[in-house]
Amino acid sequence: MEAHPYTSAPAGSPWLETLPVQPLLTSEFDADPGAVYDRLRRTYGPVAPVGLMGVPVWLVLDYREVLDVLKNENQWRRDIRYWRARAQGRLPHDWPLIAGYEVRQTMFMDEEEHRAARGTLHSALSPFQEPRTPQGWELRAAVARYADELVGVLAAEAGSAGFADLGAQYTRPLLLMVTTKLFGCPVELGDELVMDLWRMLDGGPDAGPATGRALAAMTRLAAHRRARPGDDLTSYMLLTDPGLSDEQLGRELFMNAVYLNDITGNMVLNTLLEVLRGNATVRRSLSAGQLGETVNRAALVNPPVANMCFRFAARDTRLGNFWVRAGDIVSPSAAAAHQDLLAIGTSPMVGPTVSTRAHLGWGAGPHGCPSAARELGGMIVTTAVGRVFDHFAKAELTLPPDQLPWRSGPVVRGLRLLPVRYELSGNHPRTPVPAPRADPAAAAGRGADPQTRGLLSALRRLMFGAKRAD
Repeated sequence: MEAHPYTSAPAGSPWLETLPVQPLLTSEFDADPGAVYDRLRRTYGPVAPVGLMGVPVWLVLDYREVLDVLKNENQWRRDIRYWRARAQGRLPHDWPLIAGYEVRQTMFMDEEEHRAARGTLHSALSPFQEPRTPQGWELRAAVARYADELVGVLAAEAGSAGFADLGAQYTRPLLLMVTTKLFGCPVELGDELVMDLWRMLDGGPDAGPATGRALAAMTRLAAHRRARPGDDLTSYMLLTDPGLSDEQLGRELFMNAVYLNDITGNMVLNTLLEVLRGNATVRRSLSAGQLGETVNRAALVNPPVANMCFRFAARDTRLGNFWVRAGDIVSPSAAAAHQDLLAIGTSPMVGPTVSTRAHLGWGAGPHGCPSAARELGGMIVTTAVGRVFDHFAKAELTLPPDQLPWRSGPVVRGLRLLPVRYELSGNHPRTPVPAPRADPAAAAGRGADPQTRGLLSALRRLMFGAKRAD
C-alpha cells in the first residue's frame, strides 16, 4: 500500500466525517427505498453522504458512477485494511456490519491475491458449470429434481390447492438442498444456517456470533472433505489448491454459501414476485418462454443485492459532487443505479431489451461474479422459477405487494416470505420423490444411510415449521 503522487483533494473540501448525514435505514427506507434514493439524488447528486448504523458512508447512486466504482480496482479497493476509520480505531466496537468484512476471503482481496483466489474458485466450479460434463449434467438434473420433490412435499402435506409461502416452503429448502449437493455436505444443512447468513448481512445484534457459527460449520466441512474427498466443490477446491488450510477453505465456502443461499434465493423470490404482482414486461418474457430474460427484467426492478459490498478509496478522487478522501468507505447502490436503466428503458428512442443485460445483479468488474458462478446461479434461478410455473396452474399473492414483509438491512432487499394461494396443475408430482442419494464416503461402514432416511422429514420440518416461525 505504498503512497503515489496522485492529486489530493483541494484544501477546504469537506471530509466525510465532518458532513451532516441522515441515517439511511429508516422506516421510510424499509417501505420505499426508491423514494429515499430519489431524494438523496435530488439533494446531493450522484453521490450522497449517509449514516449507516452510526457510521458515515458515501452512497453511490448513479449508474455511471456505480459502474466506475465496480470496475476501477486501482482506485476502489475491497481490502478492509484500506478503511481509514477502522485503521484509526474510530468505529463503534460493536458495529454489526464489521463481522462479515473481517472474514478474509476472495471477495475482500485485491489485485494478484484476489486473482489467484478467484482462479481457484473458477477452476473448481467449472466442471459443474459445463452442462456436458457428468458433474454439470448431474447438478442440473438434481436442481430440477429437488424442485419437483418440494412441490411433491407441498402437495402431500397441504394438498393440491391451498396456501403456501414460496420462501420457507420452496426457495429456502431448495437452495439448502443444492448447497448440500454442491458442497458435498455429509448431512443436510439446517435452516439455521440461512438465518445466520441473514443475521450477518442484515447487521442484526447477533451478527458476530452468527458469522462465527456459519464459519465454524464450513470449516468442519472443509476438514471432513480433506479426509474424505468426493465429487463436489469443496474437494475440487482442495484439488485445485492443496495449500488451502481448513480455515481458509472454510472462509471461501462461507461466502459462497452466502451467495448461493441468500443472493440466489433473493433472485428467485424477486423474480416470482414480479410475475405474481403483474409486472407486464416480466410476464411477457415468461409467456414467451424466455426465462433468462424474465430473470434479467426482475433483477432490474429489484436486484438481489440492493447496496453492494463496500469499497475503500485508495487515494483522493472526485466522485459526483464531492471529493472522496483516501480511506473513505463507499457503498455502490445497484438498486439506485437501476433506476437510471429503467428510465432509459422507458424511452421510445431505446429498444426494449437494451438495458436488461446491463443489470448489476451479478456485479461487474474484477469482483463481479465469476463466469462459472454466474452460469450456475442463472441455471438455478431459471430452473427454480420455471418449475413453479410448470407445476402451479394458479398462484396469486395473498397480500398486496406493498404489504409484503421485507428484511430490513443495508445490503439486500429480500422478502421474508412470499405468501400465495395456489392450485397445482395435473402434472405435479403426486408423491414426494425419494431424497437425494447420500455421499458414499460419508455413509461408508454405517449401514443404511441416515441422510437418505432423514432428509425428507427434515424438509417437512423446515417447510412447515419455518413457515409458522416466520
